[in-house]
Amino acid sequence: MRKKQKKTEADLSIHEKVINTLELPKDLMLGAPIVTVTGRKELVVTNYKGILEYEDSFIRIQTKTCRIVISGVHLAIDYYTNEEMKITGFFEAIQYES
Repeated sequence: MRKKQKKTEADLSIHEKVINTLELPKDLMLGAPIVTVTGRKELVVTNYKGILEYEDSFIRIQTKTCRIVISGVHLAIDYYTNEEMKITGFFEAIQYES
């Protein structure tokens, strides 16, 4: 099994270097997803592209940079807009896939 190595300054793209130098918010500039979890029963995802799979026990979401898989019990999407969605239920795991 290979360990992921931390990106060094030389590994960053010119776009990422500019964002870091100017201290701009990465979520806005790179479209990085923001996952806000309140306890084990409420989750809000911002900057997502679409819902790939939706079941009672897991929800798979596509973002600009990765996929997010939420697994648990009695999961439900309370609402979604073009920019964010709210998921409720009892969360067991949140995973990020490349």
